[in-house]
Amino acid sequence: MTEAFAIAAAAPGGADQLHRIPLTLPEPGEGEVRLRHTAIGVNFLDVYIREGVYPWAVERDLIVGSEGAGVVEALGPGVTGLAVGDRVAYTIQTGAYATHRIAPAAMLVRLPAGVSDAQAAAAMLKGLTAHYLIHHSYPVQAGDTVLVHAAAGGVGLIMGQWLAAKGVRAIGTAGGPEKCKLALENGYAEVIDYRSEDFVARVQQITEGAGVPVVYDSVGADTVMGSLECLARFGLLVSFGQSSGKPDQLRIAHLAKGSWKVTRPTLFHYVTRRDWLEAASADLFDMIASGKVQLRIGRESPLSEAADVHRALEGRQTTGSTVLVP
Repeated sequence: MTEAFAIAAAAPGGADQLHRIPLTLPEPGEGEVRLRHTAIGVNFLDVYIREGVYPWAVERDLIVGSEGAGVVEALGPGVTGLAVGDRVAYTIQTGAYATHRIAPAAMLVRLPAGVSDAQAAAAMLKGLTAHYLIHHSYPVQAGDTVLVHAAAGGVGLIMGQWLAAKGVRAIGTAGGPEKCKLALENGYAEVIDYRSEDFVARVQQITEGAGVPVVYDSVGADTVMGSLECLARFGLLVSFGQSSGKPDQLRIAHLAKGSWKVTRPTLFHYVTRRDWLEAASADLFDMIASGKVQLRIGRESPLSEAADVHRALEGRQTTGSTVLVP
């Protein structure tokens, strides 16, 4: 086995906490698999975890990273349905920024020939997030008009294409002309530049004052109150991220204005259901293989450059998906 290493956060904090550590991997235990990574996805969730927004399970040197693809190297006792040499992908909350890892077999899905390792690494967390948002949090129907913030981000670009394939009119928000153009090229019917336009006023204008039945908001503090104002009566706010900070200014009393609803779903509650993981992954891979969802990998960097990648992500200097290569 080639030299194994990981990129870990020494302690909760900034990108400078990320450093290289040697990795010693045991043989996989009951129900586990050892895999060699070929591609690793990067997400804002990794930043949240690195910063300590979510509690750490270890005192120091937490290996961050929440999605990856690779090749099965060894099987633990009791593992069925997988073989050494299989190409697999997964989304697990931590542990992906590494050349190798031990993972529960129940969290892995096999990759079809029509999906590359880089595509899978760029799509597992973001694509499965898009899946539950538009099929479960608010099951969209053809003819719906919806609002999606961060339309030029990894989840946003997948959602735009998937929604368009379903006959849904998607309004997106993005920062700057370049990102707005990118979103328009990926399924959005309208894109609002939040840097130069009032997105609430524009949504009301686009919908002729009716508002939208659902807003998908991963931005948080900067957008949450405006998101409410975009909702039609009885509308649903789906808050699934906080790239600008926690949306703590939202109070239950605010919902009374339009008999609105709010939900805060988490992908990792869905993926623990094996039946859901298999079905949703199959849907996602079909969309990718058919070309209905085309993944834009905006940056591909060596695993050793993870800290620089985090700085670019936090500075909103990235578009689409970012992939680390061990």
